Amino acid sequence: MAPVYPLGVNIVIARVSGTIYAVSGKCTHMACPLFTGFLEGHTLTCPCHDWRYDIRTGRFLDAPELGLTVYPAKSEAGKLFINLD
Repeated sequence: MAPVYPLGVNIVIARVSGTIYAVSGKCTHMACPLFTGFLEGHTLTCPCHDWRYDIRTGRFLDAPELGLTVYPAKSEAGKLFINLD
């Protein structure tokens, strides 16, 4: 995982099994920085209070009505592209 800030937007990126994922870089609970958290499979765990998110969907695993913004991302010719729209 790594933090990136395209156009000043706080995003954390991760690669799992060759697929790149990009989600909001702050936990919805108390805005803790998610890039310092833990990634196991597709589960991103916040380092502050152990809130767990699915990086594919951004959904909070204990209350699916909550979640992170997911940004479409891809890698081409060694460059990373994140769609902020």
